[in-house]
Amino acid sequence: MNRNFYHKFILFIFLLSAFLQFSQAQTVTPDFNRTRTFDVQHYLIRTSFDRKNKTIFGETTISLKPLKNGFNSVELDAANLKFESVKLESGEKDLQFETGNEKITIALGKDYSPKDLIKIRLKYSTKPKKGIYFVNAERSGETLLHDAQIWTQGEAEESRYWFPSYDFPDDKATTEQFLTVESGETAISNGELIETLQNSDGTKTFHFKMNLPHSVYLTSFIISKYVKFADSYKNIPLAVYLYPGKEYLNKQVFGNTKEMMRIYEELTGIAFPFNKYDQTIVANFELGGMENITATTLSARDVFFSDTNRSVVEDIISHELSHSWFGNLVTCRNWAELWLNESFATFMESAYREKMYGRSDYLRKIREDAREYFDEESRMDRKHGLFNRLARSEGSMFDGVTYQKGSAVIHTLRETVGDRVFWKAINIYLNKHKLGNVETADLKAAFENVSKKDLDWFFDQWVYGTGYPKLEVSYRYNAETKKLDLNVRQTQKPENSTIPAFIMPLDIEITTLTGVSYNQIMITKRDETFSVRLNSAPTEIVFDKDLKIPLKTLKIQKTE
Repeated sequence: MNRNFYHKFILFIFLLSAFLQFSQAQTVTPDFNRTRTFDVQHYLIRTSFDRKNKTIFGETTISLKPLKNGFNSVELDAANLKFESVKLESGEKDLQFETGNEKITIALGKDYSPKDLIKIRLKYSTKPKKGIYFVNAERSGETLLHDAQIWTQGEAEESRYWFPSYDFPDDKATTEQFLTVESGETAISNGELIETLQNSDGTKTFHFKMNLPHSVYLTSFIISKYVKFADSYKNIPLAVYLYPGKEYLNKQVFGNTKEMMRIYEELTGIAFPFNKYDQTIVANFELGGMENITATTLSARDVFFSDTNRSVVEDIISHELSHSWFGNLVTCRNWAELWLNESFATFMESAYREKMYGRSDYLRKIREDAREYFDEESRMDRKHGLFNRLARSEGSMFDGVTYQKGSAVIHTLRETVGDRVFWKAINIYLNKHKLGNVETADLKAAFENVSKKDLDWFFDQWVYGTGYPKLEVSYRYNAETKKLDLNVRQTQKPENSTIPAFIMPLDIEITTLTGVSYNQIMITKRDETFSVRLNSAPTEIVFDKDLKIPLKTLKIQKTE
């Protein structure tokens, strides 16, 4: 059969099967978005500390615009904050407010319209239960391992524990912070350091300004004593903050940061989008890292692991950096869409490795992601897709589905549409939605626009569906008819997958005594048989040699 005709025929069957399988209406999806009545323009946050009592004192001025006429009250997220006063910035009159259920509701005293810019100044104190963490200095005998630290962690919704805000990812605003610290301490925060002020009581105040809008959960600071290593990439200042005595980690762990930035710019076609990039280690951090905008926080424990396994730590560094594009520049609209942040950041670990170390290392990492997902999925009581219908439960958000499965799915998407289309679609997606929020439909539209293909079937099974295909293949060669019959059964159970039958173009390499032939079958049903003409019996059959579909299990047996 003519090769071009064969591929056109396969494509026709492929699309027809996709249409038939997924034409039925999907289950109604709950709305994971949040009703918003105003648009925050800017947060100005002043914070100081009582270390002994683990208390913070804050003053936040929120500049916002109503989204409709008749706007006369504001509801902000504020968990366990004790308010001293709430006023309009333009006056000294106290505004009436109520607190409860992690909210503060403020009566503005009159109606405002979308033309108005309202600035509200709130003074408060709190002993934060989340959001800000006080860490004591640590010693080993007479050796100081690290000084006392104060640091933040905002994702998913912990910023509300240290400043009043609209604490949900679908609103973006610029931020400005004034952080008052002890003499000898350093503060690291988002954006440009404008100035450092010396106060009469011996303390210092660091003034930072982040001039591009971002979601509240990316707002952060770290305070401690550090050794700073300064560098630059093009015109972008880079900094690494390490404990005294751990200076060797700068080269060992962070030495490839500039190369990572270059590779990500090359792949996405988009220059690093912000005005600096800091990386700082902290103690007692439960995560490997957090992509706070322009100022990544990293677990010291995980960074120290580079002494024995540099590869794992290199993945953490590249993962958090890639969030500058996937998560910070373009951000999920709600937590059900978190995969648009985390799956891509995990995939970009592999994409970096491909450019840096070659295709084999890329495939090793993709294979490893699939294996980690399989291990975790087998222990999950409740299954969810990449689009996460369990997202209201935070324990079901940051898991092997959102990270490792998502990475393997993005790899399969790349193999499905081809390399050129894949990266062009990524560029269009990031450019169109830069500094905004996205949903799965936005990503799908970019890929369909560039590929000129209907990708409903792909997103239905790999993004909205749960589980993965489990294949059992039996084969028999008939010497008289010179035909190899391959029976393929999908055995995944309904409780493990919402997809009754996955659609998969599966490559097959068949070796006989006379040579090697390459074939592709299009799987569309739970149980189907394919025939391949061969001049002699197969000596070896290899499915998916190039690992285009890593999310599958495969059992093969010969039948007599």
